Amino acid sequence: MPSVDFVLPHWLYWVGLVVFPLVAMYLARKTKKTSSAQGYSIGTAYFVWLVGGFLGLHRLYLRSAWGLVFWPLFALILYASSIERSARVEYSDAIANLELVDSSIERKEKSISKSDQKIEATRERLESLEEGSILAKRYADRILKEEEKISRNKAEITKIKSEIAGLNVVAKAAEAKRAAWDSYALYAGYLIGLLLLIDLLLIPSLLKKAAAKLASEGAPEIVREPVEEDSRFVGQGVPGILDRISLYSGEFVAFWSIIAVFVYYYEVVVRYVFNSPTNWAHESMFLMFGMQYLVAGAYAMLTGSHVRVDIFYAKFSTRMKAAVDLLTSIFFFIFAGTLLVTSYIFSVDAIGQQEVSFTEWAIQYWPVKCVMIVGSLLLIIQGISLVLKDVKTLIDPSSTEREAA
Repeated sequence: MPSVDFVLPHWLYWVGLVVFPLVAMYLARKTKKTSSAQGYSIGTAYFVWLVGGFLGLHRLYLRSAWGLVFWPLFALILYASSIERSARVEYSDAIANLELVDSSIERKEKSISKSDQKIEATRERLESLEEGSILAKRYADRILKEEEKISRNKAEITKIKSEIAGLNVVAKAAEAKRAAWDSYALYAGYLIGLLLLIDLLLIPSLLKKAAAKLASEGAPEIVREPVEEDSRFVGQGVPGILDRISLYSGEFVAFWSIIAVFVYYYEVVVRYVFNSPTNWAHESMFLMFGMQYLVAGAYAMLTGSHVRVDIFYAKFSTRMKAAVDLLTSIFFFIFAGTLLVTSYIFSVDAIGQQEVSFTEWAIQYWPVKCVMIVGSLLLIIQGISLVLKDVKTLIDPSSTEREAA
């Protein structure tokens, strides 16, 4: 398969983190109003087509056995890609060995040239000496050693050159093997792409057939168990306004997890099918999850999702719990205030230095640092909401319903 050199543009990354959750929140609310009880959804069908269509999962979802046709084609792609990858390694090794042979020949030819120069210089000195003298014998021995050295180097060059033909054969065979299996994978990929394009148009009709088949079988209607909404944690008045900020911010970043599905799906495909692993996929996701953790802190406070030890707290009365919460909120605001100030310092430094990551993607870090400020502010806002609720509970315990932790 051909290599994939796509690198996610920075602007698309930041726009996606903003636009995708907004669209997803809108579609989620729309789906709740128009959801079908027949068990099939055209939105789900297209989603499965997008993330699992290469395995025909969209057809299996719509009860069409033709989805199994995709399996041997994708298996061929995986097998061909593995063979192509090993052939590429063989070719690289052969080329590296050829380069090593060339460098060895070059070194030995230089050694022969130096030996020739030494022999010539020694012979010139030998001519001026008396024949049979001790120095003349030393020069003669030196010439003999250099001649032997030249002979050894020439023999080694001949031996090394004899290996070149074999290495060229290995390189050509590996390249031919790589090209052949690459074409097999490419044709199988084209066929899967063609089938996916056809199913892109056929999904509405397949959905109708699946629904009709389900109805004809007399299958019981799917009844979805109602799920309690997190909006039940939203208070009234000013605390309610602050709670909604935490609620919507938490819902917003929750949809970032779906982005991770697409990104890691892309990474797996380009790594194992196209032999083109990326760095930006992993970096973009751990930055995204870090920002998600910061922003979702207020949402976790709203819904009581933070871990806490409540051995004694659980036995307190409603008013006593409110009093304890007010007392311990001092430590919370110290933490949140410190986090806010520290985040501000980090953000200012990142903006001033135009800080970027150390990878070749070189994403800007200042937006990430600024999200730390946002997360700190959201924590403080939610903390104020809880304080107002606790004050109200202290004044009139019956006016506020509190859940046991």
